[in-house]
Parts: sequence; C-alpha cells; structure tokens
Amino acid sequence: MIGPFFRWVWKQWSIIHEESFPPATRTKKSDVPERPRLDYRPLVVLLTVAVSLTLQEYWGERSQFAEWFPPAADAFRWDGQSRWVLVSFVWWSGWRFFGYLVLPALVVLCLPGERLRDYGLSVKGFSRHVWIYVALYLAILPVVYGVSHTTPFQRTYPFYKFAHRSTWEFLAWEGLYALQFLSLEFFFRGFMLQALRRSIGAHAIWVMIVPYCMIHYGKPMSETMGAILAGLVLGTLALRTKSIWCGVLIHVSVAVTMDLLALTHCISGVPCRGH
Repeated sequence: MIGPFFRWVWKQWSIIHEESFPPATRTKKSDVPERPRLDYRPLVVLLTVAVSLTLQEYWGERSQFAEWFPPAADAFRWDGQSRWVLVSFVWWSGWRFFGYLVLPALVVLCLPGERLRDYGLSVKGFSRHVWIYVALYLAILPVVYGVSHTTPFQRTYPFYKFAHRSTWEFLAWEGLYALQFLSLEFFFRGFMLQALRRSIGAHAIWVMIVPYCMIHYGKPMSETMGAILAGLVLGTLALRTKSIWCGVLIHVSVAVTMDLLALTHCISGVPCRGH
C-alpha cells in the first residue's frame, strides 16, 4: 500500500507544481523565457509565522495566564478552581485565534491585490470533496477507538478536566477547542500554503510541515511524528482543493470524538480527570 500511496501523492504534487508554475512566456525579442520576478510574499508570510509563533509561545500559553492571573484571584473563583481552569483555556484558545487567524488575515488584507477567500476560506466546490472528509474520518475512527481504552488516553482527554460535570461546560470547552482548530488550519493550510505555492509550488507543503511538527513538541513522540504525516496529507488536500474546510472538519470531528470516548469511559466507571 505504501508504493501506490506515494505514487498518488507524487502525482498530486506534480499537478500542484504545474498549476503554480505555468509554462514560461516568451519575450518578443527572443525565445529566452522571461526571468520571474522576486516574490515578496514568502518574506511577509514567513516573518508573520515567526512573529505569531513567538507571541504564542511567550504570551499565549496557560502557564503565562497562571503567572499573570493566579488561580487564587477572586475574579476567577467558582467552585474551587474550575472557573480559573476554563478561563485559562479561553486565554489559550483566544491567543490561537489571534495568532493563527486574526494576525495573518490582517496581513493578507494589507497585501495589494490579495483576497482572504483565496487563502483557503472559499467554500466553492466544497461539496465535491466531502467524501474525502468522510473517508478520512472513517479511516481514523477505529484507531481512535482502540487508543481510547488506554490509560494515558483516559488521563489526557478532555484537556479541560471539568468537561464531564455539565453539558454547558462540555459545550464551552468544545467551542474553544474547535475555534483553535479553525484558526490552526487557516494558519498552516491556508495562509502559509496558498501564499508560498506561488513561489515554490508543491514544496510549500514541506515548508509548512516544519513549524507544524514543532508546535507538537512536548507531546508524546508518536503524536509529534504523526503530525508530519497529518501535515503531508492535509497540506496536499488543501492545495488540491484550495480549501481548508476538509482539514477543519477532520480536526474538529476527531477531537470531539476523542473527548466523547473519554467521557464514555468515565461514565462506565473509569475515574474522570476532574476527580
């Protein structure tokens, strides 16, 4: 299966590369192809990526929120420390929303001739690609279900350890979780890929994979290595479909499924994370 898979992937990259670099035009005075002009987009995009990731690393983590707003602060007291925990996730998700979506969107709007919908936000033709989302989800589901029976999984998910206490808290957490996945997909599969493809074609996927892999540092090695494969697949799909929505649906669906499975085991007798 590995051989056919990589032959298919290579074919997709070739198509992306051909779309990104049409045959060179000829000059009127000679048959020598015109030299392509230096594109400023990679500089702007990669500088924005570096600034965004740096801001999130130093200001956007829950540890920074804990330093600036200690759990004992009266403003965040509610049933022990649970309100502080939820608000700390608002801080975390809010910074992802700003760094991954708002900041790059503002950069795109400042670039002459650029449109946000060209950076993966268009839903045109999305119905033709829904089957890809369904197929990927069904392929991942058995793996997620199998892993959900392990102790590390049940101790990790949901990240918000009080999500099991009420429907409101569960929905609030899943909303924050989904927001950061939408923002993440726009940042890596929209902002980075759609801009860089004009300069380096399909190679933009590998440029995107490097920081996407690195944001998983600190998690289990298997998950970080899996992010390389996920970036490869989702990046290829985003460039071929010119849309981030397949990646958004996959990420959100799998994340919610993992949380629901963890809570199902909790109801079945496994101690919940909040206890």
